[in-house]
Amino acid sequence: MSEPLVFLPGMMCDARLFGPQLAALSPDYSVMVCPITRGERIEEIASGLLDDLPAKFALVGLSMGGIVAMEILRRAPDRITRLALLDTNPLAETPQVAAAREPQIVKVRAGRMQDVMREEMKPNYLAPGPYRNEILDLVMDMADALGPDVFVRQSRALQRRRDQQGTLRKCRVPTLVMCGAHDALCPVKRHTFMAELIHGAELRVLEHAGHLPTLEMPDETTAALRTWMRQPLYLR
Repeated sequence: MSEPLVFLPGMMCDARLFGPQLAALSPDYSVMVCPITRGERIEEIASGLLDDLPAKFALVGLSMGGIVAMEILRRAPDRITRLALLDTNPLAETPQVAAAREPQIVKVRAGRMQDVMREEMKPNYLAPGPYRNEILDLVMDMADALGPDVFVRQSRALQRRRDQQGTLRKCRVPTLVMCGAHDALCPVKRHTFMAELIHGAELRVLEHAGHLPTLEMPDETTAALRTWMRQPLYLR
């Protein structure tokens, strides 16, 4: 039996972000999705998750979930058997992006979270495609379910996050770095850079996806994860 497979969703997303993968992979693997909604710092979120996670596990993180995954790797490298980083960013928040979150937080606290989500998603999230509007609607539903308090906490955590380049350089587990070619939030060149930091990492770029390949190209994403789960573990 393979090790448990743990998924960490992105900002303002829940388990539905990985719905196609959960359905496809759960017959073969012990699969769980962990919320990243508790804590105002990435370190606090990671620490809380480590208390609940199995002794050893394969870890998939998308976007903010990838940022949390890198912090888990920094804190407990011996517990992670393999790592998949999807549409994410290993760098600390820039002052410009950190400052841009402040008016978003103000609007969300004033009851305008849907406006903020739509302003952020339209230019940055998805590739052109026939299911684009359906996926955007699902993202809005996930955000509504989590609510404004989670938005503020997650925004604060992202503002204060650390640079994880050093963590990735020390990574010694089978690693998949994957992104959509149309991701304007975490572009391809950022993933090329990440893959170069990690010993033996595989880089996959999905041509017809943007920031959410798990929903935009679900079959291709699942196939890549299956291949990654079958890779032999490194001797450490």
